[in-house]
Amino acid sequence: MHAQRLVLAFAATAASAANLKVISYSETSGGFTTPARGWNSFGLQANNAGAKFTFDQDHVIAQCNILASKKLGAGKYTYCSLDSGWSAGYNGDEYGRIIYDDSKFDIPKLADHLHAQGLQLGLYVVPGAFQADLNKTILGTDTKIGDVCSGDEGLARCVFDYTRPEAQTWHDSVVKQFADWGADFIKLDYITPGSPENGQKLPADQSAAVPAWRTAILRSGRPMRLDISWKLDRSPSYFGIWNANADSMRSDQDINNSGSSTFVRWATVQRAIENYRQWIVAALDIFNDGGNKLRVRPDLDNLYAGNADSVTGVSDAQRRTIMTHWIAAGANLITGSDLTRLDDLGLELLTNEDALAVADFAATYPVQPRNPGTGGGQEAKQLQAWIAGPEPASGRAVVVLANYGPDQGQGGFGSKMAGRQTVSVTWEDLSLDESRAYEVTNVWTGETQAVGEQGVRAGLDEGETVLFWVTRAN
Repeated sequence: MHAQRLVLAFAATAASAANLKVISYSETSGGFTTPARGWNSFGLQANNAGAKFTFDQDHVIAQCNILASKKLGAGKYTYCSLDSGWSAGYNGDEYGRIIYDDSKFDIPKLADHLHAQGLQLGLYVVPGAFQADLNKTILGTDTKIGDVCSGDEGLARCVFDYTRPEAQTWHDSVVKQFADWGADFIKLDYITPGSPENGQKLPADQSAAVPAWRTAILRSGRPMRLDISWKLDRSPSYFGIWNANADSMRSDQDINNSGSSTFVRWATVQRAIENYRQWIVAALDIFNDGGNKLRVRPDLDNLYAGNADSVTGVSDAQRRTIMTHWIAAGANLITGSDLTRLDDLGLELLTNEDALAVADFAATYPVQPRNPGTGGGQEAKQLQAWIAGPEPASGRAVVVLANYGPDQGQGGFGSKMAGRQTVSVTWEDLSLDESRAYEVTNVWTGETQAVGEQGVRAGLDEGETVLFWVTRAN
């Protein structure tokens, strides 16, 4: 539903709060100013969610054609991203370059099809060359892969010695071939420190793979996004590497219910939101408005909000909460839903113009926690408030109020209150200018919310949020 502009003016009267550090995203290392929007295949690959889906070219095209359709507002979501399984699993070509599994895909032909519709192609990779290719010679050199790549990376790959220039030459050759095929996005998985082993023997530190892939992209001559995962280390030294070389980085592990009949559980969504909270609090400590700008965007993993609750696995209110948090974080909006079975709510969540305007705002100003009743605290809470901005020139801000419900797993929330709760946040908590009046608009419904002279409030059921525009009235 397109929200009407129903607003309420009121005066802020709070005393000064804990200082609000307004954080903003700068241009990424790849030159992007907005996060990626599109679709990724992993949810349908990993979940038995009742879809008639096989991971091959025809079924991927059936999904991605919908991205280009009027149904999803052609042009709003453009990336069609293939996850693990598109490539040959145990060896490369004569030079050890990654090749596609031609029993499932013709990648150049797929890229041509997508580009003709205004879409873009994403490909999944992991660090290292294949152990089976150690005796192959790197393109343009006399060096065998085994001279610069050895040991066991854990995924049938060896571990590169990134101090050897030939290791970079291998990466250059792989990405140049991706560029020739027409790729536009690379998802680089299993980066450490951060990624859990997940049954693999991962090296403790694969951070050097990230600048190697970034350098190869730059040398290819074709703009490509670089997304890295999984739950990556947020200490200053490693966060700096990700920030300088990736366009987006995962803040959590996979959130889907692998092998289940539904895509996601609410406890896992709680965990993902809490991991974003930790991510943005760490960013606030590390980055500033000077030379050390926050450039990399967060990737909260695939966005599961497009299908009915019986398919998605959470309630409709929780689906709206998922969409609210993904857009307010300025995160990638890469849906993992079955696009052939979008329901009315799913279409509204993905295409609502007012909500996507919030996403555009959050692409510069991401939300950070400002907890109710704390004067600006940022710890994990069941009843939480968030603010994006305010934008310095206009004073415009985005505010989210949430009742996540009792902690069902790894959310880390400090309260166990069940049922409907009133969530109130003061202007002191938000650190908004007490001398001004403001207008408040509910982004999703257009309905005025219960607000007081000291702040905004909402009655919220478990798993429910409310999303506000807050703008200066004078």
